[in-house]
Amino acid sequence: MEININCDLGEKSKHHSNKHDPDLLEIVNSANVACGFHAGDNESMNRVVEISKKNGVSIGAHPSFNDPENFGRRRMSLSSNEIRKLIIDQYEILQKISDNHGEQVTHIKPHGALNNMACEDIELATILAKVINEISKDMIYLVPTGSKMEEAAKKLNMKIACEIFADRNYEDDGNLVSRKKSHALITDPEQAKKHVLNMVKNQALNCHSGKQIPCEIDSVCIHGDNESSLATAKSIRENLVENALILKPLNLMEKFL
Repeated sequence: MEININCDLGEKSKHHSNKHDPDLLEIVNSANVACGFHAGDNESMNRVVEISKKNGVSIGAHPSFNDPENFGRRRMSLSSNEIRKLIIDQYEILQKISDNHGEQVTHIKPHGALNNMACEDIELATILAKVINEISKDMIYLVPTGSKMEEAAKKLNMKIACEIFADRNYEDDGNLVSRKKSHALITDPEQAKKHVLNMVKNQALNCHSGKQIPCEIDSVCIHGDNESSLATAKSIRENLVENALILKPLNLMEKFL
């Protein structure tokens, strides 16, 4: 069985250090690269693309609201045209940098509040799906499993990779536990690796209550902005390999070839 590990990278900002990026890029299979609107700049994008190429890691754009002050985590209300421009501008910024390295942006994963809002709102989810499909029919759309984003993308017959979060707990409705709650994050690498293996093997979400929700799982997201990110990433990768899972970049998974 194939599985992918992805990570949000290049998120250099006053909120977050990207010092672990080179180490994480030796562990993960796909990089979601901040395009400068919530974090990152040309230097950080160049660095992630360069190391990704060297390590055989696939490159994805990680577009967000233009809100560096809040790391893209503040909800905003934009028109469909503004959303379209937001996504295309950030994709083009990263693709231009990738061109310099002879690389291609092969997936897109929205960030922060934009992602959270689209998980709940089918209208916003549909706008995002249409824009990403317009960029390229071959673009892989990385979405939270069971979300409105998955639902909208399926209606357009897009290339969809469904992800789970290694270091986050889930509510009984399948949504992530709010970061405002004390049990939102899983910071123990041992707990995280068991959490992930159970979900991947069973193709189901583990809710904090013990409930399981059947779903599709193609990719495991490890956040790069937690203190334990590196240890968690290593632990999860080793555990998946030991349990006979085949790790691949998104663009090389059989379902997308």
